Amino acid sequence: MRESKVTVKIPRPLYRKIQQVVEDSGFNSPTDFIVYVLRDLMGEAEAGAEAHGGALEFNQDELEEVKRKLKNLGYL
Repeated sequence: MRESKVTVKIPRPLYRKIQQVVEDSGFNSPTDFIVYVLRDLMGEAEAGAEAHGGALEFNQDELEEVKRKLKNLGYL
């Protein structure tokens, strides 16, 4: 059975950048690239959580890095 899908809205300038990356890669579409990146990030987060007893916690430097990335993406 196929998994159902949802729509995720991202800023158009970010989407354009992703389109440029996809043109020079082996990905078939921006969606394929985004799914790949998110799965990779989630795998890292889950591995980190397991290493810390199942809790997904961030130190101050990690929180600042997340905030910086969100700001660069136009969310903050």
